Amino acid sequence: MIKFKNLFSFRCGLLLGSLLLLACSEGNQTNEAETLLDSEEDNPKVQLIRNDAENKVEVLVDGELFTAYIYPENIAKPFLYPIRTAQGNLLTRGFPLNPRAGERVDHPHHIGLWFNYGDVNGLDFWNNSEAIPEEKKSSYGTIYHREINNISSGDQGELEVTTEWVDAEGSILLIENTTFIFRTDGDKRMIDRMTKLTANDQPVSFKDNKEGMVGIRVARELEHPADKPEIFTDASGKATAVPTMNNEGVTGMYKSSEGLTGHDVWGTRAKWMNLSGEISGEKVSLAILDHPDNVGYPTYWHARGYGLYAANPLGQKAMSGGKEELNFKLSAGDSVDFKYRIMVYSGTDASEKALNDDFEAFIAD
Repeated sequence: MIKFKNLFSFRCGLLLGSLLLLACSEGNQTNEAETLLDSEEDNPKVQLIRNDAENKVEVLVDGELFTAYIYPENIAKPFLYPIRTAQGNLLTRGFPLNPRAGERVDHPHHIGLWFNYGDVNGLDFWNNSEAIPEEKKSSYGTIYHREINNISSGDQGELEVTTEWVDAEGSILLIENTTFIFRTDGDKRMIDRMTKLTANDQPVSFKDNKEGMVGIRVARELEHPADKPEIFTDASGKATAVPTMNNEGVTGMYKSSEGLTGHDVWGTRAKWMNLSGEISGEKVSLAILDHPDNVGYPTYWHARGYGLYAANPLGQKAMSGGKEELNFKLSAGDSVDFKYRIMVYSGTDASEKALNDDFEAFIAD
């Protein structure tokens, strides 16, 4: 009887030990899964890092800087800057923030990737910068960053912000709510900019004006080679001389969805525009895709060989040589949406098929 009790106790001990071992094993598997999940969350494909002290949100792809949403107090609008390829080369001009050797130093309001317009209730939001004398500031508008509404990282990054378009007296003309979506696919990078503009407490008019609307100022390497001095005027008629520079390494070439190339793309309509070239031995393509839901689709292109690269759906008179005109208006409280996708192709000159495929994917999203 004593032996039986001992044997029974021994077997119970074995059974209890096995159950404990199984429980520990399952617990370890769970902990390992949680650790793996935490690791994936701690190392997202696209990571957004908020830095309120420096007025910016950095966007990292695989741990490397792709771009940043920046809203300095001394600049008249928020913008994305810089924009880099998958290999780390700079697509955007450095001046005036971080001038690089061999760059043009014209148009100080051309910074990174921005969104604004040249005539909103008679105010110039496009050309405003620190270069404007104080006595002339009353003719210009400023876009102030107000709030980060949402920020997330993961397989894609999302940033939702609110800004206000304000006149010199501080009156709010437009409330802007913009969502940026940052994606990556191999060596391809994507930025979606989806913007809703709402007229605040009064009607808002966007008088037909060539200065607009979503723009990028590109690096010197992506400019078109220039063989003579050039002069361009802004919305107020002020002339800006753009001097001829050393063309070594300058390889930019525009091509539109309608088959036009080079300087011929300016003032024409197209559903997408591509700017290709080479930077430090890396072939690159930088494309802007319009969306059928946008006002004025397909947009006119305010794309210049000296490095200004912009889509302007509202400035039709200057672009068409007076054949068309659009003076767009919003009643108080009304809204309008604009959607654009910016494509960065690294290591390749994007083909027409690739661009059309990416355009179809954009409008299907």
